[in-house]
Amino acid sequence: MTDLPELLPPLLRGLWVTLQLTAGAAALAIPAALLSGLGRMSRRPYLSWPAACYVEVFRGTSALVQLFWVYYVLPLLGLRLPAVWAGILVLGLHTGAYGAEIVRGAIANVPKGQAEAAVALNMTPTATLWRILVPQAVPLMLPPAGNLLIELLKNTALVSLITITDLTFSAQLLRSETFRTVEVFSIALLMYFAAAQVLNGGMRLLERRAARHRGRA
Repeated sequence: MTDLPELLPPLLRGLWVTLQLTAGAAALAIPAALLSGLGRMSRRPYLSWPAACYVEVFRGTSALVQLFWVYYVLPLLGLRLPAVWAGILVLGLHTGAYGAEIVRGAIANVPKGQAEAAVALNMTPTATLWRILVPQAVPLMLPPAGNLLIELLKNTALVSLITITDLTFSAQLLRSETFRTVEVFSIALLMYFAAAQVLNGGMRLLERRAARHRGRA
């Protein structure tokens, strides 16, 4: 019979992989969300159409099917990605597609008078966007972005299906070796919960700082 402390090391290693996947996918999702969200608001079709296609495709299809397509179909077309990179790519682009709507909605909710004042000051559209609209939209983006980040953490469990030894895959292996299903998955559940609470706490801290900065502006 395996003692409970002996279950922790493999699960902690799996948790570390899960956190790395989350960080990597988030690093891809943030610029993808920002660029596609702004692209959808552009009046230039060569920017708005590709952004719209990206958002609709990734929001309108299953993340699991996207993951299988990238990992199993792309090699047939001559492009093979390591499992970890395939997971980061799919999770990042999938999350970025949802984040694009957060970006677009936040910028649309900035009072129109801010943009009108920028025009009165002869600011260029680019300067207005990056110096006026985006900074004021960031505090509006953070609460839904925090929820999306936690959703990303939970979605990393999908990569266990392409044999990445994340927390879920580690738990499955450990259960098959020890037959201690209740203990193994209870610990995994607590690890996911703890990681989500850390992420939630970090985002709440960012929200408070952004709110204070906005109040001083």
